Amino acid sequence: MILTKITPGEPLTDTQKNGLQLVSLWGGGKRDVVLAIDVTKSVGLNDEGRIRLRQIVADSLKPGDSVYVVTFGQDLVFNEIIDVKNPLGTPIDFSQKNTENIDKVLAKIPFNYDPNRYGTDIQKAELTVYQGIAQINQNRVSKNLPIKPQSVVWITDAPLCTKPGITCQVWIETPANSPFRIATSPESQERQNWIKALPLKERPLPIPTQSNKDYKLSVVDINPTVQEFCTPAPGGQKTCLVDPYLIKQLWLPALILLLIVAAGIWSIFKFAKGQKKWDVRIKLEDNGEDEEKICKLLNNEKIAIGEDDSSFKHSISFRGGELQAYLERKGEKLYLVPKKDAKIELNNKKVTSQTLISSSDFTLNCPDSRQRDHEIYIKIKK
Repeated sequence: MILTKITPGEPLTDTQKNGLQLVSLWGGGKRDVVLAIDVTKSVGLNDEGRIRLRQIVADSLKPGDSVYVVTFGQDLVFNEIIDVKNPLGTPIDFSQKNTENIDKVLAKIPFNYDPNRYGTDIQKAELTVYQGIAQINQNRVSKNLPIKPQSVVWITDAPLCTKPGITCQVWIETPANSPFRIATSPESQERQNWIKALPLKERPLPIPTQSNKDYKLSVVDINPTVQEFCTPAPGGQKTCLVDPYLIKQLWLPALILLLIVAAGIWSIFKFAKGQKKWDVRIKLEDNGEDEEKICKLLNNEKIAIGEDDSSFKHSISFRGGELQAYLERKGEKLYLVPKKDAKIELNNKKVTSQTLISSSDFTLNCPDSRQRDHEIYIKIKK
C-alpha cells in the first residue's frame, strides 16, 4: 500500500469528531505517546525532571500504548530511516505493564544533556512531531484500522505554540538561519496550520533548575482525529474520507448496540407482560346452579380445582369435591396440573399429566364417582 505524506485537511463536524472518538474506544482505548525531550545544555534534566519522567513511564503508560522517544536540539535526530510509514521512528510496543517494557522505554530516554546539541529550534520540533503523529493516525485510516488518541510530553525550556516568526525576544536559541524566524515562510505556515488542525490541549508543569531557571514538562493531549479531504465527483457529488471510514469502522459495533437495545426493550416488554394481572373469569355449573367469579391471577400463582385449599390464593370448589388439579401461571403460559389418579378433563379430553393450555377460552370437567359432571367454563383476559 502506498502511503502519502499528509497535509492539514478540512474542519470536521461534531458528528465526525464523536464518531472518531467511538472508533478509538472500539480499538480498545490504546494510545500513541510521544516523549519529546530537549537534550540541549539549557535544559539539562535535574533530579526532579528524571523522577517525573520515570513517573510518566512507570505510572502513566498503559498496556497497548505505542511509545515514541524523540530527542531534539536544532534538529530531530533519529537512529533509523524516517519515512511516511514511520514518521517518528519505530515505536516501543508497551504491550504489558511490566519491568521489561518499562526498562525498554527508560533505556531510550536520555537523562543527561548532549554537549553536541545546542540552539533549540522549538518550532521545527513542533512541526515535525505534530505532522508525524497526524501521519500515524492517517496511515491507520489508509489501512482501515482504528485510530488512537495521542499525547506528546514535551521536556524543554522553550515556549510552545508561539506565533509564527519566532523572534529573539520570544526565544533566543532559534538558529539565525532557521526559516521559522520568518512568519511567512512555508515552514512557519505549515506549523501554524498543524497547530490549528489538531485539537491540542496543553497541561504545563514548571520544573526549577539548580541555577534558578525553569524548564517545563508539558503534556499535550490530542483527541483521536484524522484529516478530512473532499473532492468533487461527477454528477454533482463529492467523495470524502472520514464518513466512509466511520461507516467501515462502526457498522459492526452499531449493529451489536442495536441488537443489545432491541434485546433490552424486548426483555422489559416481556417482564412487564409477566407482571400484568390476568382476569380469569370462572363459571361453574354444580347441581344445575351457576356460580361465577373473577380471579386476578399474577405470575407463578395457582388456582385450586375441586375444593378450597389454604395453600392456594384462588380456588374453584364444588360440593363434595376433592382437590383434583390446579391451574398454574408461568409467565405468559398457563398449565393444567392434575393430581395423581385425578379425574379431570380439558375440553372433553382426559388429562393425566401437566398440560399447556393454549386457548384463552376453555372448559374443564371433573366427573365424580357417581358420574356427575362438574363443568367449569374459564375465559382469560391477559
